[in-house]
Amino acid sequence: MAKRAEDLSPGVPYVRGWNRARRSAGTLADQLVFLGLDSDFPGLVADVNVFGDGLVQLGTIRPEAAQMLAQLITAGLEVELCSSINERIVTPRRETLLPDCPLGGD
Repeated sequence: MAKRAEDLSPGVPYVRGWNRARRSAGTLADQLVFLGLDSDFPGLVADVNVFGDGLVQLGTIRPEAAQMLAQLITAGLEVELCSSINERIVTPRRETLLPDCPLGGD
């Protein structure tokens, strides 16, 4: 639970931290809607700690939702890494691409 407003420290950028968290939570919410997973994250909210750091809370989620989120993050990282590898594999006269990046197993 957050401290009462009169207990907060002067000079700590609470609003800046919360606003940053709000934008990030909104970006994540948009992607969850796009993927049809928004109903799995009903507790997604922006928050701020006593130091003014923005926080994004996912709330309590089902194990299946956590598993799906982990799989999506892993898939995104694999695509990013494969893309990075393909960008670096260039021979002097022609470009060589890895047709199927072998990350993550099949």
